[in-house]
Amino acid sequence: MNIIVCLKQVPKKDSIFRIGADQKWIDERDLSYEMSEADAYALEEALRQKERNGGEVVVISLGPERVRQSIKEALAKGADRAIHLNDPIFDAATDPSAIARALAAALKSESYDLIVTGLQSDDWGFAQVGLILAEELGLPSATIVMEVQPETGAVKVKRELESGWFQWVTLPMPALLTIQSGINQLRYATLKGIMAAKKKEIREVKAADLGVTAAELSSGQVIERVYFPEKTKHTEILEGKPAEVAQKLLEKLRFEARVL
Repeated sequence: MNIIVCLKQVPKKDSIFRIGADQKWIDERDLSYEMSEADAYALEEALRQKERNGGEVVVISLGPERVRQSIKEALAKGADRAIHLNDPIFDAATDPSAIARALAAALKSESYDLIVTGLQSDDWGFAQVGLILAEELGLPSATIVMEVQPETGAVKVKRELESGWFQWVTLPMPALLTIQSGINQLRYATLKGIMAAKKKEIREVKAADLGVTAAELSSGQVIERVYFPEKTKHTEILEGKPAEVAQKLLEKLRFEARVL
């Protein structure tokens, strides 16, 4: 079974975040990066399926040169080859639709049974790229997947719903799945895997290779300003008889604080 894994590199959670001078995004000069956690679980699930059923695992990632660090990590863990969309035109694709269109353009020439992505990235957290990518490629899709069971020409998946409920769905292949974090236990790259990764292919793709223009990947979303939440305090004195104060407090807890 051939599986495509979409990976994204994001700032590390313990980074010190500062707003950029233009207030459009964070200042990236002092940041270090890592693979988005949900995508790491998607990669792990793809590798486990390959170990059970054979086939090939191909990772694809969009971003500047630093993204190769996460790509090499995926190859060291067991992925067979990689596709790196490395072009300023791709870097300008920031909203989910533009990112999905770029990935779709690169994957139309690939052969696969499954495409897996993380449920959502650790930075933007849109949880939309996978679904839009499925639409762009004309694939059936399932979200919040907790278990994957391949069948003949199809895949059966367990989806997480609300309040502890789950749903089993069967999709024809090829299909796209967005994987929930915690579906499995992540592996570490071995020394043997790290050495083997040096010989694996990382195919760099430019926008011109796909016939994609900047206009086609223009973002429909514009960030006006990024800022840290402002912390404020508010004190209100409730006056009246004890019964009246208790009633007022109950109403505020129920309708304003919404804790009851």
